[in-house]
Amino acid sequence: MLNSPVVLRAIESRHGPFRRTSVKPYSRVFQALDDRSLLKVYVGIDPDGRRRREVQAIRGGGSQGLSVPAVLGTGIEGDSAWTVFQMLPGRPCTIATLPAVREYLDRILALSDQLHRLASGLAPGSGWVPHHGDPFTHRGFLLRQMSARCRLLPWWADLAELLAPIDSHPVVRIHGDLKPEHLLIDGDRLHVVDWEASGRGPAVADHADVAFHLARDLVYGELPHRRLPEDVVRRLVLSGSVLAWRLLLWLDRRRPEDITLVPSDLVRQLAAPNRPAATWALLAQTISSLRARGVPR
Repeated sequence: MLNSPVVLRAIESRHGPFRRTSVKPYSRVFQALDDRSLLKVYVGIDPDGRRRREVQAIRGGGSQGLSVPAVLGTGIEGDSAWTVFQMLPGRPCTIATLPAVREYLDRILALSDQLHRLASGLAPGSGWVPHHGDPFTHRGFLLRQMSARCRLLPWWADLAELLAPIDSHPVVRIHGDLKPEHLLIDGDRLHVVDWEASGRGPAVADHADVAFHLARDLVYGELPHRRLPEDVVRRLVLSGSVLAWRLLLWLDRRRPEDITLVPSDLVRQLAAPNRPAATWALLAQTISSLRARGVPR
C-alpha cells in the first residue's frame, strides 16, 4: 500500500488499524477497525496534487458551512500520498429507484445553491487554492484535464470551439465528482465527501458531472428506469458542450482504444441548444453503445 512499512505503522498507531474496503484505479481506501476514520491512498495520476486539492477543498468547504469530513492526518511517502479522514454517519444517495433519483437531484440542487456561490477574484483552475500555471479560461481548465492524444482526434477542434461560450460564466468553487455515493444523508444533514477533483470553474461542470454519472450508472446498472421522465431531465442544468467534454473525459481514462470509439459528429449533436430531453437521450444511447462495445464502467 505504502512504500514504507514504518510509515504505515506510524499512521496506524494514531488512526488505525485499518482494513481494506475498496480498490479503485487511482485510490485505495481503508476503514479503521473502530469505524472512526478512513485512510485514503492516492495512486496513479498526480497523487500528491490530488491529495493537496482534497485537503484544501475540505478545509475550505468547512469554512463555507458545508458538512465535510475532518482531516485527521495527511502526508506523502514515495510514489503514494495519503490522507486520514473522519468517518461520517449517513447513508449514501442512490439512484436505484425513480423516487431515489428525484431525491438525489433535490440534494444536488440544494447543495449547488450553497456550493456555487459567487466569489470575487477567483480564476479557473484545479483545486480551490490558486497556483502557478492555472489556465485563464473555463475552456482551458476543462480541456487541460484531457490527455495530449485527444488533440489529434477528429472531434477536438469542435469541442474547443463549442466550449468557448462557457468562458463568460462566473467562476465558482466546484466539487468535481458529485456522484450519488459522495453524498451522505444523515437525517436532515447532508455530508459531502471525496473532494480530490475539486476546482474553480463554471457551475455547469458540476451539473454535467451529475448528468453523466446518472446516465452511466443507470445504463451500467441495467436499472428499469433508464428512460427518465422529461420533468426529471429538465431539472438538470445542462450545457451540451460540457456534457460532451465529460463523456470524453471518461473515455480518455478508460482503455487506450476507447477514446477512438466516439463518432466525429457526436460533440456537435450533444451541444445542440435547447434540447435537454434529446441531449439526455443521446447521452444515454451513446453510453449504452459504448458499453456494448466493451468499454468498462
